[in-house]
Amino acid sequence: MTAPPQPRPPRSLLDRLLLDPRVAERVLHVEHVPARAGRTAPWPSFVPPLLVDRLALAGVPAPWEHQAQAAELAWAGRSVVVSTGTASGKSLAYLLPVLSSMLTDERATTLYLAPTKALATDQLRAVRALNLMAVRAATYDGDTPREERDWVRRHARLVLTNPDMVSRGVLPRHSDFASFLRGLRYVVVDECHTYRGVFGSHVAQVLRRLRRVCARYGASPVFLLASATSADPAASASRLVGLDVDAVSEDASPRGVTEFALWEPPLVPDLGGENGAPVRRSATAETGDLLADLVVEGARTLAFVRSRRGAEAVALNARRAVGEVSDELPQRVAAYRAGYLPEERRELERRLQSGDLLGVAATNALELGVDVAGLDAVVLTGWPGTVASVWQQAGRAGRAGQGALAVFVARDDPLDTYLVHHPSALFGRPVEATVLDPSNPYVLGPHLCCAASELPLTEADLPLFGEPDDVRVVLGDLVRRGLLRSRAQGWFWTSRDRPEADLRGGGGPPVRLVEVGTGRLLGTVDHDASHSSAHTGAVYLHQGETYVVDRLDLSESVALVHRDDPDHTTSARDVTDIRVVEELRARQLEGVRLSLCTVDVTHQVVSFLRKRVGSGEVLGEEPLDLPARELRTRAVVYTVTPELLSRAQLERTDVPGAAHAAEHAAIGLLPLFATCDRWDIGGVSTALHEDTGQATVFVYDGHPGGAGFAERGYERGAAWLRATRDAIASCECASGCPSCVQSPKCGNGNEPLDKAGAVRLLDVVLASGLEQVAAG
Repeated sequence: MTAPPQPRPPRSLLDRLLLDPRVAERVLHVEHVPARAGRTAPWPSFVPPLLVDRLALAGVPAPWEHQAQAAELAWAGRSVVVSTGTASGKSLAYLLPVLSSMLTDERATTLYLAPTKALATDQLRAVRALNLMAVRAATYDGDTPREERDWVRRHARLVLTNPDMVSRGVLPRHSDFASFLRGLRYVVVDECHTYRGVFGSHVAQVLRRLRRVCARYGASPVFLLASATSADPAASASRLVGLDVDAVSEDASPRGVTEFALWEPPLVPDLGGENGAPVRRSATAETGDLLADLVVEGARTLAFVRSRRGAEAVALNARRAVGEVSDELPQRVAAYRAGYLPEERRELERRLQSGDLLGVAATNALELGVDVAGLDAVVLTGWPGTVASVWQQAGRAGRAGQGALAVFVARDDPLDTYLVHHPSALFGRPVEATVLDPSNPYVLGPHLCCAASELPLTEADLPLFGEPDDVRVVLGDLVRRGLLRSRAQGWFWTSRDRPEADLRGGGGPPVRLVEVGTGRLLGTVDHDASHSSAHTGAVYLHQGETYVVDRLDLSESVALVHRDDPDHTTSARDVTDIRVVEELRARQLEGVRLSLCTVDVTHQVVSFLRKRVGSGEVLGEEPLDLPARELRTRAVVYTVTPELLSRAQLERTDVPGAAHAAEHAAIGLLPLFATCDRWDIGGVSTALHEDTGQATVFVYDGHPGGAGFAERGYERGAAWLRATRDAIASCECASGCPSCVQSPKCGNGNEPLDKAGAVRLLDVVLASGLEQVAAG
């Protein structure tokens, strides 16, 4: 007797999508991330019964092991970082000691720092849901009405804010927070892995200023940090707060099966890009279609998009597509990004929480922990900057332990193309360590001014801010410039006006986007970003509506826009000149010198391309008249001797194109080795540079003083340039395209470029002894 046929298991979400042959040909790899069982621990003995009861009512019968371990360390007075996966319950790890302290000590207070307002609002909602009367929690940020701020300063015990507000609104007015600061027992730094580069270096100095002011009121708070998984989280957290920090990194929470697909958009037939290069369909267009397909399947889906404009475009395309299926579905798709007005942001968050929205295209504001339960799928539109961010975003699906789908849609650039063709570079490598440099004098100087205005600086304070000798050098410069006054007792702020530190590195006040005719404020753009995204003629998307910039007025920090429906998007082009100031470190190899240098960079946005919506076809280029910007920063540099160029079979006329192509690809691949974005860095290449006397390639940090990215490129030079070489060589195009050596921001129109020459150039560089030195 034959056994009855077993029922087939239900098809997964990915299986259903793969029934479409157009999807199947785009998916190059599927990684199956296995499920994991959870491990609980007893409640720590210090947790009051009331809190245990309230957590049980909220659906938390017991903590996971890592939550209990971190809470015990913090209660014992040890600063601790919890570095576990998305949806692993990091918030409970810090809430256990925080809420227990408030329930057992009526004077205890806590300061909670989040990188986004949305995350702080979400945490406030979660704390208030526990209905603990002794915990008076409130947000204190730019959206807090003036009349509420006095109440927060006098009565709140758990203040949820962000580093910007601590720097501008708390520390300069520390006497108004005297009672709160005296009782400060804990400082929570949520999503601390996002504090990297220049922004992270600024936040590190804000935390040092906070510790100094706390000491003035007799407080020495314990720091509790929450991070995505990262390499050496204890060292990264210690560098951020300036204290020894213990790490808890073994994740004991349960996880459902995740299918992670790598997706490459197809080439567009009969369409040539710049200089006739083959062009792939844009990642935003692919994501829009994929988001629509998932919404039609009934899957709650979050699509992460790199830019504000991209998020708007994805949502717009998805709404159009689902509108062909149902009149109701377009209302359940929206964009979520920074730059919205507070009331717009809060309404979107409400609809997200309620499940009213089925498909959301978001910038990284929603990467950072806003608790949207029950997501079925996440789409990543291009490399998000770090491996940690890949897993942080992918982990938003399946948050209740159910199975989930994550899809990485490659953009037409070297890094994304390399990843979809080399899955082990994503799935087989450890998460990076966070890069930040609090000692950067361009970062340190403004914070020393702020610190001196808060409380006069003394010799005893100097080790808090860095190596004392280095800090004295910066103080001396501030005294010479008349910003500080030096006296026997220390250093004093000289002006009645309060100094400010620009934490976000925007280079000036944000540029307001104002609609002509109505005067309506649509949003804001960072000052430096305005040159490339809000220039005259730029296409700007807001809430699914398209606008064109009529005029950018940098002196008034305003861009005037009008409503329009153009058939194109815009992309800015720039040119750069670079001079070597000082060589800091170097390795001399056979015919190659790899070095880390201080450089002066002159940078100017000179034009913009108009590209057809959807296909990316270049329709034309328009000149711009914007001022040049100068910065002193750091660069990783390599030079190649004429003898080695000959060995690479590169004639003198071949060198400019080979070096240019190698430079573009190297910029594209550096984010795989340093926690940066390709827009955080720039490059210059030349067949003969006046400062080196040889063929030279520069890749530099795009921030004053450097952000640590060039230094990481110097340290990982062999692996970085090997990946660069492999990315170029494995690209299927004949002579160069956006997937390998073309750059979207090249001010020279991607000319000259020599793809084959770049491979030969990198071959001789790698054979010069660079890889052997790295291996040794």
